[in-house]
Amino acid sequence: MTSPLLWTLIVAQIFMGAFDTIYHHELTERLAWRATQRRELLLHGARNLLYALVFAAFGWFALHGVWAIMLIAILAAELLITLADFVEEDMSRKLPASERVTHTLLALNYGAILVLILPLLVGWAHEPSAIVPATHGILSLLLAASAIGVVISGTRDFAAAARIPKLVAPPPAELVRDLGERRTVLVTGATGFIGKRLVEALAAAGHQTIVLTRNPANALELKPPFQLITDLGQIAADARIDAIVNLAGEPIGNALWTEAKRRKILNSRLEMTAAIVRLITRLEHRPSVLVNGSAIGWYGLRGDEVLTETGDGRACFSREICTAWEAQAEKAQALGVRTVLLRIGLVLGIEGGVLSRLLFPFEYGLGGRIGSGRQWMSWIARDDLVRLIAHVIASAALCGPVNATAPEPVRNGDFSAELGHALHRPVFMPLPALPLHLLAGAFADELLLGGQHVLPQKALASGFVFRYPTLRDALGAIVGGSKNGSTGSVRAASPMAAE
Repeated sequence: MTSPLLWTLIVAQIFMGAFDTIYHHELTERLAWRATQRRELLLHGARNLLYALVFAAFGWFALHGVWAIMLIAILAAELLITLADFVEEDMSRKLPASERVTHTLLALNYGAILVLILPLLVGWAHEPSAIVPATHGILSLLLAASAIGVVISGTRDFAAAARIPKLVAPPPAELVRDLGERRTVLVTGATGFIGKRLVEALAAAGHQTIVLTRNPANALELKPPFQLITDLGQIAADARIDAIVNLAGEPIGNALWTEAKRRKILNSRLEMTAAIVRLITRLEHRPSVLVNGSAIGWYGLRGDEVLTETGDGRACFSREICTAWEAQAEKAQALGVRTVLLRIGLVLGIEGGVLSRLLFPFEYGLGGRIGSGRQWMSWIARDDLVRLIAHVIASAALCGPVNATAPEPVRNGDFSAELGHALHRPVFMPLPALPLHLLAGAFADELLLGGQHVLPQKALASGFVFRYPTLRDALGAIVGGSKNGSTGSVRAASPMAAE
């Protein structure tokens, strides 16, 4: 096999396949953690193991006779698996545009490889059966490394497929059982990480759910029934809405904080909240409660200080956002609507948030603490957050700031150790602080290297019971261990838990 064009196509296939696997399957789509993708993972695993045989064969041997026929059969099997994978992907998920383009290029390139390589293999098939050693310098080393890589990836895909049954989330309806009687709830930010689960829970429990999204295509992933609107102006003045949950806003942790990004983060929150206040103003029957998203960033960077809702803040960009956002939401209070400012911590789940970004490096044994590992991480399991939202709506005495964090925050080093324990992986690769600070500035200082030690004083005092009070409870349930969380009551677990 001496054709430079053929080698070029094979190398291109390797690099495009690696990009597709790492960027799409692992980093953006996170297929190994999707409960719906078991068959796709099995197809990927089988195809990767076949690729390993092909890479090893072409990199180090010339296969003659029956061995060439076997290699042709492997290439045919790979083609059939790829076609089945295309069908499975279309049936089970919506592919992003970049993945569709990559798959098209891979298919075209693979077709060109087959056109060039089949005549060679047919010629080898007519020779006496033999496995003849043959090397091609650095190309052989590349193919050997690729074979090892796809074996690791394929084995991981099979293991992930076996884990899928453990990833089935608890029934959503019971997350909002505190709401009791049927209510009408308007949810903004409904297509986000938190909003999806909240809408799923409300709909499953029989509540009338109004979903606001600027892009209706994003609502395709939501589980019906729900009413879809694209503008609050579509809600009639005589509509009856019992509660509004405002979770809308530009993501704060998905890109560096350029000036444009800062404006977008702030303006998206203020504009949506102002629109909600205008809606409340014109409604003939005003909702009983507005649950407005905020964040523990309101407190600023406070080191080891224990923070409750009575605490003060310290200036930083996160506090600037939250202060302005809360001030806008409090205008609803002046209109007679009970307003709850939900100061949300790090929300844990495999579908989004900080945990979803950590699963890939930690599962491959590349995880570790960030910086010193001494910074506090005040977290909450996503299902507990949905339960807390329902509890807040149902608890007429709750208003003002409410910390949405679990009762046992942890330091970053302990978080890393617990995640490694949950995934059965070593944790030994720390991420130094200085490069992060130099590369990301305030983004890294506030979101990665800083933190807050926050306690949910008002939630506990109001009788809310956390299903996942400890990080081990939460991670065990989220990554496929224990499904039920703690059965113990966490009501006043610390001296700070009640005034």
